[in-house]
Amino acid sequence: MDPYNSDGHDGYVRDGKIQNDETLPILAKMSVAQAAAGFDILGPSDMMDGRVGAMREALDEAGFTDTGIMSYTAKYASAFYGPFREALDSAPKDLENVPKHKKTYQMNPANKREALIEADLDVAEGADFLMVKPALNYLDVIHLLKENYDVPIAAYHVSGECAMLLAATRNGWLDYDKAMPETLLSIRRAGADVIITYFAKDFALRNSRISI
Repeated sequence: MDPYNSDGHDGYVRDGKIQNDETLPILAKMSVAQAAAGFDILGPSDMMDGRVGAMREALDEAGFTDTGIMSYTAKYASAFYGPFREALDSAPKDLENVPKHKKTYQMNPANKREALIEADLDVAEGADFLMVKPALNYLDVIHLLKENYDVPIAAYHVSGECAMLLAATRNGWLDYDKAMPETLLSIRRAGADVIITYFAKDFALRNSRISI
């Protein structure tokens, strides 16, 4: 919800606090609308407790039983979302009585065990994929989920991670043609079955005879 809220938060805010339970019906309605528009897989990134279950119930009731859910299971309160937030103007705003951070609902980067708790809940609520975000600084978490769950594990190679590599290559410090695929390989080696990255099209073109 952050691109649509004036405060830049992923949940409904009242009296300076994120209202978890009041956010769930909004997310459920958004899910049905997106499924009706033709989305095959939905990716809830808000980190509200219970959102996968609320979405699954709403989708099933609306007849979208085959629409998958790729849950942002372990989404950390990271410094690497900067370029994306700047592009969408979706960073938390400096408003009175509203926190200018997302640490109350995104995960503590120091806490790895919480990823297992979140994953257990998401699987129980019907998630079809478990995602770790960001990817590079959390390869150990990707591996942890891969070792403990049978559903596909996704990793989000976020804007700041991609921007660092691009900056280094444009300054001549790294060879893009070698560093970019090696970076994606590290995410795959950690256990990711799915990698979401801004380099996806470029990687595909450089490693395939298929033209887009």
